[in-house]
Amino acid sequence: ACDTGDQQTTAAVHLKEPAATIVERLKDVATYEGEDAVFECRLSRETAQDAQWFLGDVPLQSNEMNEIRVQGTRHSLILRKVTLEDCGSISFKVGQHSSAA
Repeated sequence: ACDTGDQQTTAAVHLKEPAATIVERLKDVATYEGEDAVFECRLSRETAQDAQWFLGDVPLQSNEMNEIRVQGTRHSLILRKVTLEDCGSISFKVGQHSSAA
């Protein structure tokens, strides 16, 4: 705000969070049935943007079969005790960026 006595004006500052990009992409994983499969990727920065993991077209949530972790810029997915039905494409999306393995 600026006040000169008989005149006054105000302005506001609005910030936008820069988009995070994927700097370390997903890698294919081969494992045995009944073992865990771990997928990891790293972003350019920590972000509040929505990040989502997918098995095929199905969005994954953290539960007893899927563990989703975020540690700083590193995002990881652990598929617990995989079965043949878990074979397929795993993808990670944040903003307009995605990676698949």
